[in-house]
Amino acid sequence: MALFRLGPSFDAATLVRGEGVYLRPAEMRDFDAWASLRERSRQFLTPWEPIWPTDDLTRAAFRRRIRLHAEEMSRDEAFPFLVFRDDDTLLGGLTVGQIRRGVAQTATLGYWMGHPHAGRGYMSRAVRAASGFVFGSLRLHRLEAACLPHNEASMRLLQSVGFQKEGYARAYLRIAGRWQDHVLFALLDSDPVAPPRRPLG
Repeated sequence: MALFRLGPSFDAATLVRGEGVYLRPAEMRDFDAWASLRERSRQFLTPWEPIWPTDDLTRAAFRRRIRLHAEEMSRDEAFPFLVFRDDDTLLGGLTVGQIRRGVAQTATLGYWMGHPHAGRGYMSRAVRAASGFVFGSLRLHRLEAACLPHNEASMRLLQSVGFQKEGYARAYLRIAGRWQDHVLFALLDSDPVAPPRRPLG
């Protein structure tokens, strides 16, 4: 039986560069910008996310989040990033999570974009950069993503960077307080790379 590597070792300095954007793990110095962007985007994000804990935007919760993220990265379980424009403006967040090694070599992609920056092409560039990280640095074979059936913007984003629709999962994730169906997408390391679009920012 073939043996598979457990995955590379990364730390909080991990940086992923894309076209006009970069991804890095959150640090405590990001708290004010992160909490402000999340609060300003609350109504915009609520339909697409699990219910936020009551203390979600507190400094203590952010500190716990950073500690958990560091543990997940050290165990090669997940790589949660914040997404920044090249001028260091915080745009949103992206997570490569649920990493499965062995015969699967697979991860799941999740992301959120702050309302002031949505629809300008930033997240498609961030996802493209994250895909390069997944197939290059992490040496995975498959990257999966799931969208609510009525989230047309997210489905267009995934397809624009090369993800292919693969199926439909009933009551797949608990979003906005209820179990909801999702459309399933995936990108393989052998899939052709979608050409980058002209920067819109």
